[in-house]
Amino acid sequence: MIRTLTLTALATLLALPAAVAQETAAAAPVNDSLFAAAASDSGLAEVGLSQLGVQKASNAELKKFSQQMVDEHNRLNQTLTTLATRRGIPLARAIDVRAQFCTQSLAGLSGEQFDHCYAKAQLLAHKEAVATFEAEAERGRDPELKAFAAKELPRIKEHLKMIEPIASKLEKDRDGGSKDRDRDSKDRDGGSRDSKR
Repeated sequence: MIRTLTLTALATLLALPAAVAQETAAAAPVNDSLFAAAASDSGLAEVGLSQLGVQKASNAELKKFSQQMVDEHNRLNQTLTTLATRRGIPLARAIDVRAQFCTQSLAGLSGEQFDHCYAKAQLLAHKEAVATFEAEAERGRDPELKAFAAKELPRIKEHLKMIEPIASKLEKDRDGGSKDRDRDSKDRDGGSRDSKR
């Protein structure tokens, strides 16, 4: 019993420095230039992805969401570019390779398959954007970039709230459709076995 208590106390003491280190790391300031570059990359990718959604989405809600993202992220990108230019922070002028690949792979899809994969990509992109803007808003050092992130964060969170139910509905529709196809396939297979008897 005493040995168990001693081991528990020792484990607790050893875990304390790790917990303190994690808390300190979480509270460490972020690099404002890296935030600007990441937000710029994300914003450019979002506009390109959303333009594809405007062209190819068959779901009306998704098409409307896409147009709104083109408009709002173009505005956000312009504001960020102005701030970064004043600070001498270089930003990319084209979307990065990962975003190009994502857009290109989605461009090869159509109909419900496009809608499902595109909504999932938008969901992931906005979750990542929320995390990026939260970090700058909470721990940025540059007052203007920090204020920019804090000001835009509620809007980006709103974008995430908008895409979540659309993506969820498309996921359910897809899962329901694949279950129906599986059931139909089993029915056909069962019917063909019966006819052979």
